[in-house]
Amino acid sequence: MASIKDVAAQAGVSVATVSRVLNSHPSVSPDARTRVRAAVDALGYRPNAVARSLRTDQTRTLGLVISDVLNPYFTELARFVEEEARALGYSVIIGNADERPELQDHHVRTLLDRRIDGLLVSPADGDSSLMADVARGGTPMVFVDRWMPGVDVPVVRADGRDAIRDLVAHLHALGHRRLAIIAGPAATTTGNERVEAFREALRAYELTLPDVHIGQGDFQADSGRRVTERFLALPEPPEVVFAADNLMALGALDAIRAAGLRVPQDIGLAAFDDIPWFVHTDPPITAIAQPTGELGRAAVRALVDIVEGRSPQSVTLPARLVVRRSCGEPAPDRRSNQ
Repeated sequence: MASIKDVAAQAGVSVATVSRVLNSHPSVSPDARTRVRAAVDALGYRPNAVARSLRTDQTRTLGLVISDVLNPYFTELARFVEEEARALGYSVIIGNADERPELQDHHVRTLLDRRIDGLLVSPADGDSSLMADVARGGTPMVFVDRWMPGVDVPVVRADGRDAIRDLVAHLHALGHRRLAIIAGPAATTTGNERVEAFREALRAYELTLPDVHIGQGDFQADSGRRVTERFLALPEPPEVVFAADNLMALGALDAIRAAGLRVPQDIGLAAFDDIPWFVHTDPPITAIAQPTGELGRAAVRALVDIVEGRSPQSVTLPARLVVRRSCGEPAPDRRSNQ
């Protein structure tokens, strides 16, 4: 395993300069900082080991790396993480991975350099060697929402399988048979899990999910738009499109409207990850809601448990179906409220 002296030799600087870079000291020149970073990456050196050896007490700071700060779900999750951490006497530094694995790893390294006490991560990719190294190195870490198989850290997440079954049962009761899904990235656990849960739920009604009714998205609105355009061009378009996250659902809605079609008269739309403004679209969108606040708070409590020497368990919370009017549901009887 590489040592700090190996990094110094590779970068052509002193051990003291390497230490300053690893601890974000401002006195290091940009050129030296770049060379040290390159040496750290080339040698596979783990700066968090140095941070732990230099630590004399806790910083009372947690790191949070979220997949996409522009996604309202993750924005809300970050809010509850920060709120719970503050209540427990910790501050939070947030890094936005923008669904890019290389940016995710950059934020993880930066947070470790800052001597955080623990790390919360919603992985942007299912195969990061850095994340496995961090876990093996002993840094307190918890996965939230998404996780990485084979990395032995607690996971705090929602299980959407029952809610997806409820959605398919709801659509079947409305008379829909041709159902399609805009899936998330195959490299993420949530992307895979939601497709398989949807396929399994359809099977219970002896319905199939043909390949042409599966569109590969990336949890971004543009991908939802592109996939929906392809669905609409099929000889027999689906009767309902289920988007596996809220941004892809908004992209799907744009594509439907751009084609001059109406929701739900011409095609239905449902989404995973409910967001506040789904009630304000026309029509309001039927969605699966995750318990975002509970997830954020539980993730912080699990991480603080590790930091303070306790051994938390993984936490799985149920998601739920929120029925509105985007799949052909009858309008509510306003007379019942009078």
